[in-house]
Amino acid sequence: MIAILKHDATPSQVEHLVSWLKNMNLDVHISQGAEVTVLGLVGDTSRVDMDLLKSLDMVDSVKRVSEPFKQANRKFHPLDTVVEVGGVKIGGGHFAMIAGPCSVESEDQIIEVAQAVKASGANILRGGAFKPRTSPYAFQGMKGEGIQLLMKAREATGLPIVTEIMNISTLDLFADVDIIQVGARNMQNFDLLKELGKTNKPILLKRGLANTIQELLMSAEYIMSEGNDRVILCERGIRTFETATRNTLDLSAVTVLHNLTHLPVVVDPSHATGKANLVAPMAYAAAACGADGIMIEVHNNPSCALCDGAQSLTPVQFDALNKKVQKIREAIL
Repeated sequence: MIAILKHDATPSQVEHLVSWLKNMNLDVHISQGAEVTVLGLVGDTSRVDMDLLKSLDMVDSVKRVSEPFKQANRKFHPLDTVVEVGGVKIGGGHFAMIAGPCSVESEDQIIEVAQAVKASGANILRGGAFKPRTSPYAFQGMKGEGIQLLMKAREATGLPIVTEIMNISTLDLFADVDIIQVGARNMQNFDLLKELGKTNKPILLKRGLANTIQELLMSAEYIMSEGNDRVILCERGIRTFETATRNTLDLSAVTVLHNLTHLPVVVDPSHATGKANLVAPMAYAAAACGADGIMIEVHNNPSCALCDGAQSLTPVQFDALNKKVQKIREAIL
């Protein structure tokens, strides 16, 4: 349920109303806009007398929210959420270019790539320390040592870092990570999501291989219900009958999500396509459809990469891609 207050509602009136609602064991989320204030009520709202609430002088309207996701719902929070980390803003018109290797392989490799992508305009560094792989014999990442090397790359460049968590048991290792990524395979690892909701770190939540948009938003709800509203959604392709690409990149999800939620939405064309020559065109399309950011895999020597070299761009290719992405964004704004 949401209650939209009149523009002349005083702070003391709002405080009194919120206190009254909380006494009914409801969580009240306040969204303060330039023109209106929206109160989002979460919990058993059946005990709220809608007619009584509507009759209050300070209340403009009251509506029930039919969608199962509440806190992620744009009706609760009409203004775009802006997630800020390390001086970089994502959402609400702010664009993030996230780039780096699929996996951290050595100190020289991650620092060289970090310096290259920063010089080309990237403002967040990605790199995998823990790697979920289909084959148990494939490279699984450098784990804790990989995180330490990412931190060295951050020190060398000033770029905030994002890396993927796979298990609750390793959460302590992510204490100094700027953005924690939840991969597609863990999108519905609800115990992990709830633990991440107890942190105050931005969470980059990737859509699962075969999950609907509503399921993605319900996973975001798990994080937000524990108190962490710093969630960034990521469209990274879904599994369909098509085999020409690794996955099918659902760019329509960007617009659908922007209509349904206030959370920022980024796109990962590298994992979606699985082929380096397809990454740039899909990145351009993502920028054109209004994504709040793009995540690109960049490796200084893709042919020798220990993970996903086939979809990785060289620093030179990334530089050319980012220049065009910025031109596209200028054209659509």
